[in-house]
Amino acid sequence: MQVSDFAKPFQADGGPVGVLFCHGFTGSPWSLLEWAQVTAAAGYRVSLPRLPGHGTSWQELNVTDWRDWYGAAEQAFLELRASCDTVYVTGLSMGCALALRLAEKYPDQVAGLVLVNPAVMGYPKMMAVPILQLFRASAKAIGSDIAEPGVQELAYARTPLKAANSMMRMWVDVRACLDLVGCPLLIFRSATDHVVPAASTAFVISHVSSDMITERILERSYHVATMDRDKEQIFTESLQFFAEHSA
Repeated sequence: MQVSDFAKPFQADGGPVGVLFCHGFTGSPWSLLEWAQVTAAAGYRVSLPRLPGHGTSWQELNVTDWRDWYGAAEQAFLELRASCDTVYVTGLSMGCALALRLAEKYPDQVAGLVLVNPAVMGYPKMMAVPILQLFRASAKAIGSDIAEPGVQELAYARTPLKAANSMMRMWVDVRACLDLVGCPLLIFRSATDHVVPAASTAFVISHVSSDMITERILERSYHVATMDRDKEQIFTESLQFFAEHSA
């Protein structure tokens, strides 16, 4: 199926430090594109892949699962690692779960994580997904939770339930191994998030083994904070994080 123009992956050559960007569930590289471009302009080698099933149709996403998404993220990470001395991984929402799993599997190769509204668990209503996906193909969309008027994430108009159920299984896998994460973390959490509960970030912070954890609360943005009113803070502080820990 044809990939939408806004969903194309983004890569940029740079110096010896690489940054991998992992977008969220039902979204696309579009939600992280500006952040990736700012990072590339600062001299970093950047990779922003399109996860399988994203940027096409929700029906196509429904025939993929979390192992496909993680496989794409892992491949991009290994390609960066082969050409860089140091690699950081960033993520938005479900992309944070992928980033955390990379840090679990490659604890000596992930230099640090920058997570924006990390999703490793959902609101209680998601408990119905494993049953609903047996009877329905999709549900109401969860994308474009943005406070700034006129800004659109361009996510799917429907949420594919089989894929959502797979994502929830990935969360279980990631949560079980969080103690393997020991790298520095910079976490941004929106004070108002209609997609992921604050408990998800709290769980990550309380279960990783990292000695260096910084949490920033975004007062003006909703879930897709990388496109919202606090995006400049995310861009600026992440660049400071990369520079500090690379030094």
